[in-house]
Amino acid sequence: MIHDLDDVLRQLLIREIPIKNSEVDVVFDQPTREWAARLSRPTLNVFLHDIRENLKLRHSQQWIVEQNPDGTATQRRTPVRVDLHYMITAWANEPDDEHSLLARTLMALFRRPSLPQDLLTDSLRDQPHPIPLEVAQVDEFRNPPDVWNALDNEIRPSVVLTVTLAIDPYLPLITPLVSTRELRFGQAEKPAERTELTEGTEDVFWSVGGTIHTDRPFEELHLTLVERGLDVPIKEEGQFSINGLRAGDYTLEVATDGRSLKRSKITVPAPDYELNI
Repeated sequence: MIHDLDDVLRQLLIREIPIKNSEVDVVFDQPTREWAARLSRPTLNVFLHDIRENLKLRHSQQWIVEQNPDGTATQRRTPVRVDLHYMITAWANEPDDEHSLLARTLMALFRRPSLPQDLLTDSLRDQPHPIPLEVAQVDEFRNPPDVWNALDNEIRPSVVLTVTLAIDPYLPLITPLVSTRELRFGQAEKPAERTELTEGTEDVFWSVGGTIHTDRPFEELHLTLVERGLDVPIKEEGQFSINGLRAGDYTLEVATDGRSLKRSKITVPAPDYELNI
């Protein structure tokens, strides 16, 4: 992914500066003293010198559950947002040429608050957010001399670029969607162990969950368990759940603005509870 990002940044700079007829090289090498001594043509060096998690963008929700059309659910971790810090320097025979190239680089990057979609590779097109570019921010490069000392080279003016990527290190988990759960109360023959309940002493309750399928906005709908006069909350994407039901037949009513849209009979327990409006 980082290699793909480098390619996108190279194409972006060539197009936006612009660089014509390969008059300037765009490279991602360490700008060490030995590297600089080998240069023979104008060069723009884009050096990745630091990678850190963006803690400000860390998501408090650890898991996302998505319902699939086949009745399963995909459970995946929220991506990690990572900042990649680049130091961009210009190298030429004359300082005027270097400063001109740096100025053109600044203008090109300031025009783009995020990476353009038409340049993204396949590995970068599935990002959950546009890929932001932060250019020449004062807090992003606090100790330039430390970097240059580590490179054993003389300090040079640089443009600091920070690119934030969403990285998902977790494989999604495909699990069956739980629509019915059984809960039993009663006296076990051996309470300290997991055993079957003594016959005739159990009290069985069920929790059920389903989904309302409709083109209407869910926030305008009202769901009621008719037999109990119970208001059932409708969650995002039309999902609902009801607890504490005994086995038997029930009626669910979907209404809007005090007007009933549909009444549906359900049986507890059942394989699913899908309501089509």
